Amino acid sequence: MPNSSPSSTQRVRLIISGRVQGVGFRFSTREAAIQRNVNGWVRNLSDGRVEAVLEGSQPDVKSMIEWCHQGPPAAVVQQVSVHQESPKGLQDFEISR
Repeated sequence: MPNSSPSSTQRVRLIISGRVQGVGFRFSTREAAIQRNVNGWVRNLSDGRVEAVLEGSQPDVKSMIEWCHQGPPAAVVQQVSVHQESPKGLQDFEISR
């Protein structure tokens, strides 16, 4: 049955360090992801970092990774670690608690 190749969808897990909590990072990440047609989720970690999972086309996910290196205006991003994962077919973007 014809379908788009699974390799056209990319999934990455990001761990974002710096001043990334209390600056609207999760809300801004969700807005940026929706604008780029990227699905996934974002949450604060107890150690002050932010974790995000992004799924979408390779160009859209790459654009989101680049966005996460800056974040919203009040954020000070020091490091973004990127881990490739197998796509799970997420259908929306959520802010997790």
